[in-house]
Amino acid sequence: MATESPVKTLGLYIHIPFCRSKCQYCDFYSLGGSRDKKLVDNYLQALAIHLKETGARATDYVVDTVYFGGGTPSFFGADNLRRIFAEVQHRFRVDKDAEITFEANPDSISDLLLRKLRAEGFNRISIGVQNDSDEMLKKLGRPHNYEQARQAVQKARDAGFDNISLDLMYGLPSQTVEQWEQTLRHVLLLKPEHMSCYGLKVEENTPLWEYRDCANLPSDEVQAEMYLRMASILEEAGYRQYEISNFAKPGFASRHNLKYWLGEEYIGFGPAAASDFAGKRYANLPDIHNYIRGVIHQDVPILSECETIPLRERAGEYVMLRLRTTRGISEDEYEKNFLMPFRPLEKIIEKLAEKDLFRQEGERWVLTPKGFLVSNQIIAMLQQAQEKSTPLAKKR
Repeated sequence: MATESPVKTLGLYIHIPFCRSKCQYCDFYSLGGSRDKKLVDNYLQALAIHLKETGARATDYVVDTVYFGGGTPSFFGADNLRRIFAEVQHRFRVDKDAEITFEANPDSISDLLLRKLRAEGFNRISIGVQNDSDEMLKKLGRPHNYEQARQAVQKARDAGFDNISLDLMYGLPSQTVEQWEQTLRHVLLLKPEHMSCYGLKVEENTPLWEYRDCANLPSDEVQAEMYLRMASILEEAGYRQYEISNFAKPGFASRHNLKYWLGEEYIGFGPAAASDFAGKRYANLPDIHNYIRGVIHQDVPILSECETIPLRERAGEYVMLRLRTTRGISEDEYEKNFLMPFRPLEKIIEKLAEKDLFRQEGERWVLTPKGFLVSNQIIAMLQQAQEKSTPLAKKR
């Protein structure tokens, strides 16, 4: 009797590059200001064509996550989001239990928007709260206040969303450890299922970059203390850390984002969106006008890069991405999938475990909270060891 081949799953990312305004720290590709109707209509047309063309190449896959990111998808409007999602359902096989997420800012959330999206099948919302201080939100260029954030969570509950994620930032101008702890405890009263907490990174080509030297940003040591306190407070509150910056109640880890960290396949649509599909990794240029032209008229390229990833490089990605998570890495997984010896890595890991940077869970090695703080350095050490390793002989 023939056995059925395992179902291949796929994640879709839809980039919505429209915002009410750009935040002081934001370096994501987005357009701040009012939505130009012609540009929006052309963008919707381009997305529809791109989804149709790509769906024809993914007939062997079942889509189990769809993520609308930005930009600010809630600012884009419920009807536009519903139109895109209807196209996704028409062009792909979408699992009946798929995780369907959209990002939202509190100022662009309304009861009507939430009801429309929940009725359409959206079942997860990620709200950009960032901080509980109106003064700090204003410094960051956020277009909302904390009361709007609190109301947004309640509106989402009333509309039937039972999977709510909140984004917070730490390491903000003049922020103290005590203020960060207060923010965490205040936001925890909203009882989200998921929390994403990111340290502020000052990126070039952002307004914050221009005045970074006088922004009174916390030192690296203070940010490290903020991180460790955060991990402790969220664990005490019942949130399990599953990635460097992400914490969830049991059963509420982001299934879509886990695809990135676990090396699973995903396709991105829209300018600046990245993909890892059918053995190739590629990314779209960060230009909405060229994206529209390239998709509709096919007279300009839309890709900024496209490459087939060699197995040794995939092994490096496995270490880099898996060590972002509390799943970690294992000898069996590593050697079976990449035909590389694990022992050179394990020698380094065992020494770092003596410094409380790694812990062993069964056959897996996982970074501790202290290890997460210096994960970039650790990963670089492990990847250097990889480069010197000789591949294992293939078994006959």
